[in-house]
Amino acid sequence: MQSFEKWVRDIRREFHRNPELSFHEYGTQARIMSILDELGIDCSKIANTGVIAEVRGISPGPCIAIRSDTDALAVHEVVSSRNEDYISLNPGVMHGCGHDGHMAIVLGIARMVKEKRREICGTVRFIFQPAEEVPPGGALRVIEEGGLESVDAIIGLHIFGDVDVGQINVRAGPFMASSNRFTVKILGKGGHHALPDMCIDPIQIAAEFISSLKPAVSRKVDTSVHVLGFGTVNSGKQFNRSPDELELVGSFRTFDDNDIDVIEQIMSDLLDSLMDSYSKKEMAGVPSYDLNVYRGYPVLVNDPAFTERAGRLLKTKFGNVNTHPDPIFGAEDFAYYLCEVPGMYAIIGTKNVEKGIVEMNHSSSFDIDEDVLLSGVELLYSLAIDFLKNPGEYLE
Repeated sequence: MQSFEKWVRDIRREFHRNPELSFHEYGTQARIMSILDELGIDCSKIANTGVIAEVRGISPGPCIAIRSDTDALAVHEVVSSRNEDYISLNPGVMHGCGHDGHMAIVLGIARMVKEKRREICGTVRFIFQPAEEVPPGGALRVIEEGGLESVDAIIGLHIFGDVDVGQINVRAGPFMASSNRFTVKILGKGGHHALPDMCIDPIQIAAEFISSLKPAVSRKVDTSVHVLGFGTVNSGKQFNRSPDELELVGSFRTFDDNDIDVIEQIMSDLLDSLMDSYSKKEMAGVPSYDLNVYRGYPVLVNDPAFTERAGRLLKTKFGNVNTHPDPIFGAEDFAYYLCEVPGMYAIIGTKNVEKGIVEMNHSSSFDIDEDVLLSGVELLYSLAIDFLKNPGEYLE
């Protein structure tokens, strides 16, 4: 009989060969459902390309959900000496963020829970969620379609390429950042460079906005709790002409949702000042601007009581557990689940210098040390079973 370890590893490799983009995970969905069917676990579709399933124990009790994301990235995978047997067969699409490993881990837990269900009081629900990579993500759809109904708590994990293999990081309170996108459209007055007095150059205004924004934000929001950057600037087609308008797109991340309002106000105030500075009496109505801030995933906040109990349990089972890591600026739509029910999100490392596994998530050369798969299974399975036995220790 195939060993459990090989079964989990082979599932991970199968998913790695067949990556699919957000909300297009149809083959992934079908394969998850077929594996669950082979395990004798009833399941159904949710959030278009997701899957939801559960195993009930021998007697009633609380319900804990375990979530895996399922989507891949629009990245062309680079062949290496490790991935030749399981490199992506879908050109331009790659499981470059560990979601193939997440699916294998959660399916491994499903198999274990099914085999041991007569020892369990309560229910374990499995959520295979699509579209984590592209806001607004799939978590909201799972919630809207009832994926958390009757759920008392939820757990999940993420494999990280810059954390040493086997290292487990959990943190009570804010753990991952909010992600927010902004666009600024600036309307000026175009004209020939030979006649600058007849123009209001939106590129010059944007340049001053770009150079001034970060210092202005840093004066009110500490640099340790936010990041901000500019992604695209689009304007003009003629080398000797000032364009009429410009569009600038960027993003920022914070660990406090209130800081989003602060940063948006700073942007607005700075742009107001620039409009005044560049205005000309003879040119009514210009310059002007349109600012839009699109809120992405909220701050991921681990429930303090749940995380304190979970950290103590994990330290009895693993040798390398950090319960006070720094929060990270990565963002996750798992945050939406934690806005609804108590729970915790963990990070488990896969970096292994000796094996040459050193690339960070989203790299075209990203890979995982497959030893992390069984650790991930043990991590989430242990938490789920302990919660079902001792829910009062996790819930305030």
